[in-house]
Amino acid sequence: MKKVLFVCVAVMASLLFTNHTNAQTKIGTFDEESVLGLMPDIDKVTAALQSFAKDSLQVDYEYKVGEFQRRDSIFKKDSAAMPARAREQAVKELNQIKYQLVNWQQYQQQAVQAKQEELLVPFKQKIYAALEKIIREQKYTHIFRSDALLKSPISDNLSIKVAQELKLNLPKEVIEELKNQGIAVPSTGAPAAKPAPKKG
Repeated sequence: MKKVLFVCVAVMASLLFTNHTNAQTKIGTFDEESVLGLMPDIDKVTAALQSFAKDSLQVDYEYKVGEFQRRDSIFKKDSAAMPARAREQAVKELNQIKYQLVNWQQYQQQAVQAKQEELLVPFKQKIYAALEKIIREQKYTHIFRSDALLKSPISDNLSIKVAQELKLNLPKEVIEELKNQGIAVPSTGAPAAKPAPKKG
């Protein structure tokens, strides 16, 4: 573990001090979730997901429970008179529905995550368009996740720059930290009341 850590630190150090044919290395960090949490109307995604779970997934679950009970009842009544092939097919279909019901929580979680990704597409398009613009204009050569090994200065936190580019309200503690570092904070309205929530 220490050897891997040393290699990572050595690579990061070499990136910091290496010039790429007259281009200076410039490293920034970015956290998609922190910007998503600042987007206006992001709460509508949560409401839409709750509605999807209640009005679509719950209805689907109740239908499958009813369908399983109906088929199971028919099978118990008619299975003795069924030809072997029809009985095998009926058992197979019952087991498929039963498997879906037993694993419903996992299926529901995957369905909600897929729906969440679908609903976040327009937000992410705006965020990544702003990020690409900042990277290009400010000549960043390397972008790491905010939770990466290397701690970058707040002036290279691209999540903040993207939020400013999109004219989003920054949390009060971020504005104070920027001011403490002597970095000008353009007016984007009132500070955000709460830090960005984590995605589920």
